[in-house]
Formats: sequence, structure tokens, C-alpha cells
Amino acid sequence: MLGKQKAKQFVSSKRKSAVGWKAFLTRRVLPLLLLALFAFYATVVFLLFSLRWVNPPTTAVMIERRVQSWFSHASYHKDYRPVPLSRISRDLQHAVISAEDARFYQHHGFDWKEIDNAVNNDLEGKRLRGASTITQQLVKNLFLTTSRTAVRKAVEFTIVPLAEGVLGKERILDLYLNVIEWGPGIYGAEAAAHFHYHKAASALTRDEAARLAAIIPSPRHRKPALMNESAERIRQRMSQAGW
Repeated sequence: MLGKQKAKQFVSSKRKSAVGWKAFLTRRVLPLLLLALFAFYATVVFLLFSLRWVNPPTTAVMIERRVQSWFSHASYHKDYRPVPLSRISRDLQHAVISAEDARFYQHHGFDWKEIDNAVNNDLEGKRLRGASTITQQLVKNLFLTTSRTAVRKAVEFTIVPLAEGVLGKERILDLYLNVIEWGPGIYGAEAAAHFHYHKAASALTRDEAARLAAIIPSPRHRKPALMNESAERIRQRMSQAGW
């Protein structure tokens, strides 16, 4: 009889403990999480509005690369020199759109056709390229990291419509060309043009533009001089688009 009473007391205490933890999570942890989410998105909206006129002094990916260099004890030098879109070769603008997001001016942040194609290719085991649009890549560079996690993609998914609505297409393209990686520590078209071709971004030729666009998927490992086939495909896409 005594044993049964102790068993009941143990079960009762376990239930009270579970209820206590549930109450703690509901009353303390959940409000803090909601507050953190609100603060994060409020900051994102504020920064997006400021980015309509001001170039970012740094980005999340730039910070990520700096931190990675600390842990790997590797030398790191950042070359980042944003310039107006008018000082970036039209050929480079067209080459990047042709390579990364052919329907950039038609969609509203997500290219559902490319997403469908990517899903089908994944199911068939023949993934050829990602489906991330220029807007998605910009959001990743500005606010997130290069990690390929479901959480990062989910957060990215919620910010993309905000970026499209606040910035508009031309500013999105402007920021994208100025902040993405184009080599180890090389950020933006101007730094890329000087690093790879020793000239300004405004002076890039059609072939040089196609080669720079070809290294965007893996900029720290690919070399423009070795991207003959990819550059040719990009030039063909440019011609097909009337560029």
C-alpha cells in the first residue's frame, strides 16, 4: 500500500513538473522569442528602407567570411568598393541576369517555374542549378549566411517580398552587383573587375562579363579564365534575350 502511494506521488510530481515547464515556456520563453523576432524584422525593414539610398558598409556574408578566417587562421583582406549601377558595364548586368535569374524582371522575388524545375530535377537525381533568384541571393548576402539550412531558407522566404516591395528591381540589381562575392575577399563588380582584369567595372567587355557571371555560383574556387563553356552559354542566353 505504501509503495502505491509513493508511486502516485512520483507520477503526480512528474505531472506538476511538466506543467511547470510548460507554463515557464509559455509565459517567459515564448514572449522573448516573439520579441526577438519582432526586433529582427523591424531591423530588416529599417535597413531595407535605408538601403534605398545608402550602400551597406558591410553584409552578413562579409562578416561570416571574416569570422571564418579567424577560426581557420587564414589571411583575409576585404576589397569592397561599391559604385553606382551606371558605372557597371551593361554587359555585366545582362550577363549576370542571364546566368542567375533570366526572369528577374518578370517575377516578384521567386521564380516558381525554376523552383518547380529544381524540385523535379532533385526527384530525378539530376540537379543542374539552383532556383534562387537575384533577390533571394541579395537577401542572403545582406542579412543571413551561406549555410544551407531549412531555417535560413525559411527566414529568407519571409524577407524576399519585403525587399521586392521596398527596393524595386533596379536597386536590387544595383545592390546585388555591389555586394556579392567574386573571389576570396572580393565583393562587388568594381573590386572583381580590378582583381580579375585590372580595369574598372564600366570597362568590362562582353566576354569578360560572361566569365565573371560564370563564377558567381562558386566565386572562391572558380577562375574566369577557365570558364570557357559556361561563358559561351551565358553569351548565348544574352543574345537570345536581345542583349
